[in-house]
Amino acid sequence: MFVDSHCHLNYKGLVEQQADVIARARGAGVATMLTISTREREWDEIVAIADAHDDIWASIGIHPHEADHHPHITAEALVERAAHPRVIGIGETGLDYYYDHSDRARQAANFRAHIAAARATGLPLIVHTRDAEADTAAIVADEMGKGAFPCLIHCFTASGAFADQMLALGCYISISGIVTFKNARDLQETAARIPAERLLIETDAPFLAPVPHRGKTAEPAFVADTARFLAELRGVDVMTLAATTTANFFALFQKARLGIAA
Repeated sequence: MFVDSHCHLNYKGLVEQQADVIARARGAGVATMLTISTREREWDEIVAIADAHDDIWASIGIHPHEADHHPHITAEALVERAAHPRVIGIGETGLDYYYDHSDRARQAANFRAHIAAARATGLPLIVHTRDAEADTAAIVADEMGKGAFPCLIHCFTASGAFADQMLALGCYISISGIVTFKNARDLQETAARIPAERLLIETDAPFLAPVPHRGKTAEPAFVADTARFLAELRGVDVMTLAATTTANFFALFQKARLGIAA
């Protein structure tokens, strides 16, 4: 069984057919989904989706694109909302210098507030980084020095050197459908050598549909296609990769494991 560790079930392209999307995911062997928030106004709907389904969990966070629009969000506010039993992660947060939709200093402040919330709650930090390797690494390292926190680099597309930095700091790395793209040779090389015990998979649906679905709206069911490609890349059976990445998800997102056990 597979876990889609990062999707946006409330986004256009999925929300209009949400029940069917969830059913198709289950039919494809996706046993668990984590639906991610990116703005404060999404928090209630994200949690409501998770509340309605035993196999779906939620995160609370502000995407770096939205940092300028959320100067009031504090670590305390994140901690408060993360107390909900279906919220198992903090984010997504981080730095995005590709689009620069928000001021970089504001992005950094937003990022550090989320780190403080992750440290306070013990919930994993879900990190988005694009064209910001050096600053992301510097902030994560600096904050780890203040006190460790669980961390996941989602939708990994950065360099192998950055992967090594994050792994050395104890972070997990999640691979999306981008790894199936023909021009993703560098990513494929990195994905092939990530330690098995630190590897997760995701769709980032409705974005980044993997081969053979490129050009379509991605949905959680497609994580199985990414898993098959990644398993071949790493020279393992797909069900071995499924079992490993599922175990890693619950090792990292312990609140989900405890919630299921309860």
